[in-house]
Amino acid sequence: MPLGIYWVIAFGDIVCAYMTKVCTLNSQVDIFAPIATEIIENIFLAGVETGASVLEWTMAELIKNPRVMKKAQEEVRNCIRCERRVSENKIEKLEYLKMVLKEALRLHPSCSLLGPRETISHFPINGYDIYPKTRIQVNVWATGRDPSIWKDPENFYPERFIDGPINYKGMNYELLPFGSGRRGYSAITTGMAIVELALANLLFCFDWDLPCNMKVEDINMEEAGGISIHKKEPLLLVPTAYEPVLRN
Repeated sequence: MPLGIYWVIAFGDIVCAYMTKVCTLNSQVDIFAPIATEIIENIFLAGVETGASVLEWTMAELIKNPRVMKKAQEEVRNCIRCERRVSENKIEKLEYLKMVLKEALRLHPSCSLLGPRETISHFPINGYDIYPKTRIQVNVWATGRDPSIWKDPENFYPERFIDGPINYKGMNYELLPFGSGRRGYSAITTGMAIVELALANLLFCFDWDLPCNMKVEDINMEEAGGISIHKKEPLLLVPTAYEPVLRN
């Protein structure tokens, strides 16, 4: 079953539980329950597709770069040791895992174009005059691969973020996968916390290989268009349970 389907089921359960609790506390809410449920589902599901897409792209890059995969798994397993799974309170210690996600978001932002903005004053850009009320869309996909900003931009190299101040929270314009300012992605903290936890557990609980007779060169990294950028072909990997997890 695709990762996105699992997330939909999980978030659907959360919505149902939330609405049941609200209706129990206040019977008058029953009238508005259908509308409220649709709104809450939209809020949750908006992060499901993008989160699952980020996770799939990250795993694709990791399987294509065994050195990075090994280093990320060693960090997670050395931190967790004999526990059965990664818990939320361990995530802050996984610095390399966070760099891996930054690099994945640089190369594969959820949306290639940020939501449209409208200028409020006149200013020049590269010899062009931009006038008030001009609609502008920022191409974050191109920015993440700009050789004038990044060294070897097509290479998946998480170490470029070591001791660097760059993050994806909207303060560094060279990395804006979620936008910036008032129209930035509002659930960035929650969304990335879920992605970090999911990725950490995938790396801790399993070793990953390609299906039989498939080579790294055979992985299709083409992008499919849509509201969010996702892989044109689903990523197929074979998991093998990590032995210490089996013993526990």
